[in-house]
This record gives sequence, C-alpha cells and structure tokens, in this order.
Amino acid sequence: MTANIGVIDRLLRFIIGFSLIVAPFLLEAPVFEDNLYKYGAVVIGVILVGTASIKFCPLYRIFGLRTCKI
Repeated sequence: MTANIGVIDRLLRFIIGFSLIVAPFLLEAPVFEDNLYKYGAVVIGVILVGTASIKFCPLYRIFGLRTCKI
C-alpha cells in the first residue's frame, strides 16, 4: 500500500472522524436518537480515523486521487 493521503487530509480525517465517534454519545441531538444514525456516525468515524492512521484510502486508489506528495 502506497500512501495516498497528505498531511492536511489526514488531520481533517482525524478531526472529523473523532467528532463522529464521540458526538452521538455526548450530544443529545435529535438526529442521534435513532440507532441507525448513531452507530452509522460511529462506523464512518472509525473508517475516517483508520484511513488517516494508515495514510491510505482505498477510494482514492480507485478514483486515482492523491493528496500527498510523491
């Protein structure tokens, strides 16, 4: 696996991913009352944090995108 996620992209993925993991349990927003949205947000957050930590995004590979320098 060749890295295809740059520094700014990784930082944004960590911030957004961590927010999606924590928000459903700390915020009492009406949208998170449904378990589908609550656990869906957590799953997406885990995916974002996971791809940021390994510096590789499979969708970027499929679409030929790269945000890091070669």
